Amino acid sequence: MFDWFAFQTGATAFIIAFAAAVAFFVAFKFIYQLVTPYHESSLIRQGNTAAAVSLGGALIGFVLPLASALSQTVSLMEFAAWAVLAGVIQIVAFIVVSRLVYRGLAARIEAGEMAAGIYLGSISIGVGLLNAACMTA
Repeated sequence: MFDWFAFQTGATAFIIAFAAAVAFFVAFKFIYQLVTPYHESSLIRQGNTAAAVSLGGALIGFVLPLASALSQTVSLMEFAAWAVLAGVIQIVAFIVVSRLVYRGLAARIEAGEMAAGIYLGSISIGVGLLNAACMTA
């Protein structure tokens, strides 16, 4: 027999968690694009695939630990703390890679060099996977 009350309770929790995750996703995308020295939105509109790949990697790299946090946490505040930490780690990874490890990376992405975009996107996804794996309740 279908338990309507249990469904409503679960659906409400789902909607709240999903809305919070989307809000953190949008906030991360906005902040990440402020940190990068180039304007991904403009570059992507111009057909710059390297910018799309690098931004896509950063977004996936953020969503992986976000998904892990959703499945591991028991409260919205705990989820928020993990989401903020995941965003900070992803942004620090970009700063370290673009300013210390590979100084010409930003210019190469602006120039549309796919190797640079794939490199940064891959690092972002790798950092996100490690971040997600380290999140335990």
